[in-house]
This record gives sequence, C-alpha cells and structure tokens, in this order.
Amino acid sequence: MLGGARKALIQSFGAEPQPVVEHCLAATHLRRQRDIKLTLVTFFCGVLFLPGLLLWLGVIQLRRLVAGSDNKRNSAVGTALLWAAGIFAVLVLLKLPFDGILPNYLRAMVVAPVVGWYLASRICLNAAVDLRERWTGLLGGGGVGPHVPKSVPQDPGEKSAEALRLNLEKLSAEQQSNIVFYAGGKGILGLGPRWGSWTLAENLAPKPGKEIHAFRSWDVVRKIHDELALLDRGALKTGFPKPTVKHWIVSSVGEGADEVTRPESDNIVHYQVKPHEIQRICNEQQFDSGNRYYLGVQFTLYDGNLVLTMMVTVTSLHDTLRIEVTGHALGPVHGLFTTKPKAKTREVAKTVRFWETKEIQQPLLTTNDIVRLAVRAPLTWYPPVLDFLGGKMSLPEPFGLRHVWAGPPWKNRFMADDAIRMATPVLRAVHAATLKVLDEHNVDTERFLNRSLVLSGGVQDPGPKRADVYDA
Repeated sequence: MLGGARKALIQSFGAEPQPVVEHCLAATHLRRQRDIKLTLVTFFCGVLFLPGLLLWLGVIQLRRLVAGSDNKRNSAVGTALLWAAGIFAVLVLLKLPFDGILPNYLRAMVVAPVVGWYLASRICLNAAVDLRERWTGLLGGGGVGPHVPKSVPQDPGEKSAEALRLNLEKLSAEQQSNIVFYAGGKGILGLGPRWGSWTLAENLAPKPGKEIHAFRSWDVVRKIHDELALLDRGALKTGFPKPTVKHWIVSSVGEGADEVTRPESDNIVHYQVKPHEIQRICNEQQFDSGNRYYLGVQFTLYDGNLVLTMMVTVTSLHDTLRIEVTGHALGPVHGLFTTKPKAKTREVAKTVRFWETKEIQQPLLTTNDIVRLAVRAPLTWYPPVLDFLGGKMSLPEPFGLRHVWAGPPWKNRFMADDAIRMATPVLRAVHAATLKVLDEHNVDTERFLNRSLVLSGGVQDPGPKRADVYDA
C-alpha cells in the first residue's frame, strides 16, 4: 500500500487504512529487530558449528514428518526419536576425552545448537507476546500504539523517510477521494452491490395558469443534500446516527477488472473532483458514456462492520424528471481480522473424573516454530529466496482493506433489519425535498405526489434483491 508501483486503491469505508498501515510498519520493524538477533544466534550457535546444526535439524525434521501422521504410534516414535538424540548428545559430552581441540569442538558442536535454540526461543517468545499485545490493542481501540521508525525525516538527505511520509499522505488522500467505481455485479467497489432500487419518474407539467421556472438537476440535488443532512433530527429521540452526506462521481469498470485507474485532469486535485466539475457532471452527463454523478448518504455501524449507503441520482431527459434512490450494503469482514488472539489450549480428560474434561495451557510457540524462525532469519533480507522456499500470497485486485474480505450483511438479522429500516426515512426525505423544489418552480406536483405515496407504501416492506444482476 506504500509502494511506488502499486495500483490504485479502493476506499475502505468503515476502516481507516492509515492506522492499519502504521501498525503493519511497526510490526515489520519489530520482526526485523527479532530477525537481527536470530541471525546472530544462528551464526554463532549454528553456522560456526555447522555439522551439529545439520544433525539437529535432521532429527527435528524427521520427527516433524513422523509426528505429523495421524497415527498415534508414529507420533510416539517421533517423540522417542528426539529423546534418543538428546541421550546421544549427553553420551557425547560424557564419553569424549576432555583434552584436544577436536573433542572439545565435537562437544561444542552438539551443545551449541541447543543453547542457540534456547536463546532463539526467548527472542521469539518476547516478540510474539509484543505483537499479540499490539494486535489486541489495535482491535480494542487503545493499548500499545504503533511505533513507526524513520517516518519523519530529520534532515533533507533522508530520502526513505521522506518517501514514507509522502506515501502515507497519498494513502490518506486516496482514502478521502470522491471517485468510486462501479463494477457490474459486484456493485460499487467499497460500497457493495445494490440490494434495492426505488424510482420516481414523471412528466414535468406547469401548474394551471402558470409557467415553469427553469431549473437544473443540481438545484434538486442541492435541496436533497440539505434535507438528508438533517436526517438525525426529529421529534423522537431515537438515537438515529448522524449520516455522512457526500457528492460522488461514479466511474464504470468491468466486473472482472484486475485494476482501476483513477482519472487525472485539471479538475481533479488530490483525488478530489472540484465542485464546479461535479456540478457540470450532474447537469450534463446523464446519458451516453462518461462518469455519472450520485449523491450518497452513508451510515457506518457496528464499529465499522456494517456500511450502509443510499445513492441518489437526478436525471432530466426531455420533459421527464427521474429521481432514483438505490440501497447499497457492505457487510462485516472475515472474523479473522476482528478476533483478538487467544491463548493456546488443549482439552483433555481429567485423571480421576475421566468423564469430565479440562483445558490445559500449551506453549505459545512450538519447537518447530522456533527452529523455522531461526533458520529463515538470515534470509529475510532477500525476499525472493523466501518466496521461492515458502511461497507468497497475492492480494485480490482491485485492492481495498475493507471490501475484498467483506461478506453479505443478510446473515445477521440485526444488520439486515438496520439496512431495511434505513431506506424508508431516506426515501421520504428525498421525495419531500424534490416536491419542495418542484413546487417552488411552478411544477404541478400531483402526479409526483401520487407516485411518491405509492413508493412510500412499498418501501415499508422491502426485501433485499440482487438489483445489480439483470435477468435479460
């Protein structure tokens, strides 16, 4: 997300990407410090005594292969193999003569990897506990804050710190962009697919004996914007949250697009389309190709796990005014990203009351984990080797911290109810503002009012539909 060659990012509504990136930078720094210590341990306790290191690695790998079997007998054989290696090491220490360089080297060759394993275990355990505390603090909204070293340049010569600062600023600017992308059946990236659509479309006719005062789509949009901004105010104190009302420019991309490209022009500054260009698109680009204008009202609920957005578009073709309101919903992300780390436990039967079970604490890191981290530590400075040996994970494109792992909200009853309930006040506020504008400009509102009442009755019992998927 901070690389210079990365593709355009999708906004992460309900989750600020900068704190996440700062915690990732802090975690990378902690792991790098850990790997420096592990590299020194591996060199002095392993490479200098390479035959012993290879011997112990062979035993551990053989035990790992045997213990990985589901057969309990094979698992017992793996444990016995490790014990046999330990007994052999003790015999080597006691039976070898104490005089001469070679016997002492052979003795150290057996002992040094064990000492290195103990030192590596302390280093790995301390780092793991620190990382888990920081992850818990991030999910809890407090705790240990991120420490991003070299993020503030101390002098003009620190190019890496300056590049990091600029990339963080670019990330924040891209997050605040008012340009979103419509990707067919996927809906609007970052906002989710459409689950409902309500259209108010009637002919513009003057009031009897009067003439229509000319107006444009932007005049209607501005009135709707003011009405939506007051949604949280009412006679009843219901705790309805204050909405975020924003002008959006929607650009169309393919459903299977591998990337998106943010437009660049004189009318776009810091990924923000200028107000006069927004007004022009709203009034003129209502037909044929090109970007489209939408007025969005957004609610972020359940600590960012539910993002509800209602998009309003106003179009005027010939004598027909069309007000369309669509509902978008983006559900919670996978529980892996919102679950706090738990202690490793295992359920076993009690000794006396064998029909009852109890949980016993297990080590946070196993021997295999410690050995793996110690052996790979010297290779972390050259990632292609790690990719070759252990593979790598490719993130889905177009990438955004929120939408690529989000699921549908309809599996949670409360989330589904909130999405459905929100549609009614938004739709009625949009229609009320539209009727006010039409009445001010001497438009006969009888047909619009009748149609609005029909829609107002139908929205009382809406159900989620796949409005972005057409059966044609």
